[in-house]
Amino acid sequence: MLTLSAEAYDRGAAVEELLNGSGAVRIRGVYCADQVARARQIVMDHSDHDPGKVTHFNAEADEAGKLSLQRRVWNLFPKGDVFGEMITHPVMMQTMADFLGSEFVCGSYCASRLLPGCPGQEPHIDYPYWDFYNAGTFPVAINSSFPMNAQATIILDPFTEETGATAFVPGSQRALHYPDENDRFFENCERMTGDPGDLVFFFGAAWHCAMPNNSSQDRTGLLIEFLPKFVKPVEDMLTGVDEAFLAGAGEEIRQLLGLNYPYPQLFDQSEAKNEIGRAEAG
Repeated sequence: MLTLSAEAYDRGAAVEELLNGSGAVRIRGVYCADQVARARQIVMDHSDHDPGKVTHFNAEADEAGKLSLQRRVWNLFPKGDVFGEMITHPVMMQTMADFLGSEFVCGSYCASRLLPGCPGQEPHIDYPYWDFYNAGTFPVAINSSFPMNAQATIILDPFTEETGATAFVPGSQRALHYPDENDRFFENCERMTGDPGDLVFFFGAAWHCAMPNNSSQDRTGLLIEFLPKFVKPVEDMLTGVDEAFLAGAGEEIRQLLGLNYPYPQLFDQSEAKNEIGRAEAG
C-alpha cells in the first residue's frame, strides 16, 4: 500500500496506485483531532442507542451471537456538519474526480464500529461488483480496466492488526474476480493500518475484508463509497435527508447526492414543459 502525507500529496501517484498498483493508498494526517473527535462522538451516540442496523457481516457471526459487535450508522450526511466537512475535503474530492470523473457521486456514507471481540468478514469485492460470483448477471467481457467504484475510509480509532484493520490482497483489483477458497486470501493479504485522522482509498474491486477485533478497544471508521455518475447508488440517501438539508446543501454535497445528474427523466413530460416554455417566451 502506497503511503503519502497530506502535506506532500501526489494525486497522480495515488490514482496510478489504485488502478495499476496495490489498489490502496494511505494519506497521513488529513483530518484534525477536533474533526475526528466530533465525528466519533456522533457515531458512538447513534450506535450505542440504536445498534440493530444492517451490517455486512456473515451468518457465522450471527449464529455465534456476535453480530451486534459490528455496528453501522448509515446516511451520515444529515447527522452532523462534520461529516460534510470530511467528505468534501480537497484531497478527497480532487482524487475522486481524477479517478472516477469530475461528476462522481457518493454511493454510500456510513460509519463502521467494531467492538472488542467482533469477528471478521469473508473476503469480498464491493458494489457494483459485490455479487460478481453471479458473473452471468453482468455484461459480457466486463473487467476492471476502468473503475466503477472507489472506497474511502476515514480512520477515527487506531486501525492496527490487533483491532481488525481491513485486510486486502495487493494487485487483486487488476483482474475482476470474486475471491474464493482457491485464492488463499489470508495467506497473501496485507493490512490497511492507520491512525485517527488518516484517510485510506482503495479500489473496491480489490479483494478485502474487515478482520477480527482482538483488542480491548473499538475500531471505528467512516466508510464512503464513490461511483461514476452513471452507476446507481447502493444506499438511498436522498430519502434520509429533508428539504431543509437540501436547501442548505452546497454544490459539492449536491453533486455527491446525485442531484446534478438529471437522469432518468420522463422525456415526454420534459418535452411538454419545454414546449410550454417556448410558447410563453414567444
